[in-house]
Amino acid sequence: MSSYSELIKNFEKIRAYMRDFYVYGFKSRDGYHAKSARSYDDERRRLESWLGDHMSFVRTPEGKNVFISIDSRTIRHNPLYHAWKAKSFTDGDVTLHFILFDILHEPSVKRTVSELIYEMDEKYLSGFASPMTFDESTVRKKLREYVEAGLILAEKEGRKVYYRRAEPTDLSALTDALHYFSEVAPCGVIGSFILDKAEADTEAFTFKHHYITSAIDSDVLAALFCAMREKRAVTVSNLSRRSDQPRRILLIPLRIFISVQNGRQHLLAYLPDFGAFRAYRVDYLSDVKAGEEEPRFDALRAALDRMQRRMWGVNIKRNKRGAEQSEHVEFTVRIEDGEDYIVRRLEREKRCGTVEKLDEHTYRFSADVYDSGEMKPWIRTFLCRIEKMNFSNRSVENEFKRDLEEMYRMYGLGEERRQASEKI
Repeated sequence: MSSYSELIKNFEKIRAYMRDFYVYGFKSRDGYHAKSARSYDDERRRLESWLGDHMSFVRTPEGKNVFISIDSRTIRHNPLYHAWKAKSFTDGDVTLHFILFDILHEPSVKRTVSELIYEMDEKYLSGFASPMTFDESTVRKKLREYVEAGLILAEKEGRKVYYRRAEPTDLSALTDALHYFSEVAPCGVIGSFILDKAEADTEAFTFKHHYITSAIDSDVLAALFCAMREKRAVTVSNLSRRSDQPRRILLIPLRIFISVQNGRQHLLAYLPDFGAFRAYRVDYLSDVKAGEEEPRFDALRAALDRMQRRMWGVNIKRNKRGAEQSEHVEFTVRIEDGEDYIVRRLEREKRCGTVEKLDEHTYRFSADVYDSGEMKPWIRTFLCRIEKMNFSNRSVENEFKRDLEEMYRMYGLGEERRQASEKI
């Protein structure tokens, strides 16, 4: 029988399973060929140990498909954060951790490295039949790690360096902010870790739309944010929908765009090898490696900010010569008395477009965008009120009308409704 542990060493493997099966996939055990059946079973059991209360399954002709099923009204915190709190460690790691913090039990206690090693050997390890020892380089490395994390302070006195525990932070006044940050902000898992240490707790927020799946992309997002802060280029692995194998690409990360409609995260970046801006789904990226500082970073980010004036979503189209190319979209809607909320919605959701009043009952929306195809789902929400529409990109307009005719056909609507769509 195969054994498994809830602790993990390689999070990217867990991320791939969670993404392919429980977030996007709905795959059966037999439909997954990237790893062996035994590996799949081990990872499935590990995930179920974290998410057992939030998992459901459905049986199909292809087999049993497992998926995450969560009611945002009943959960207080993102359950996917459990995966980040199950990192693997060695016996030596955990032993050294607790001994160090037991010696440095309060901020007033300070020790040099040699004093720490002597106290560990004499008071903590000497009583074991097979005593464990830690050499100086191991202790220094661990102390350096804790200093970088802000858990321990290093203070030089003459030629000696003393280490002491950092002063505790009172989080009691911040729990509401932490609850909110941990559930809605990029890399919200950081807030979840802090909440684990907070003594005070309050009732968490409840969200109508709770986008939890981005939690598994936190390490990728954190690496991209670090690169942007240091203005560096990066190399990343990108898993395209057209290929089963990721490819390495060099890019300059500029901004992260997060959809308020579905929570999906995109990286807007500049590709030096192609001289173009491009959007990448963060959940398709992995293995981010920081490169050299990029002297053009500020200029490229300023250029992207200017482009946002014509971006409806994340796409930026260029013509064959490489120049930016925009498309014009406009439509008129008719509202009845008492339907001012439609106008308010147009104003609230117009993004880079404009809303013009034509008469008491008619308003015109217009926009110049790089990709008018991105607007179709939004425009469809006004269908019953649209009197006239025009796309400069006729292919997009014709596709919009074909979709409308297909909807009429599916619902068995008559010829009159199809003719009505042709008049738009």
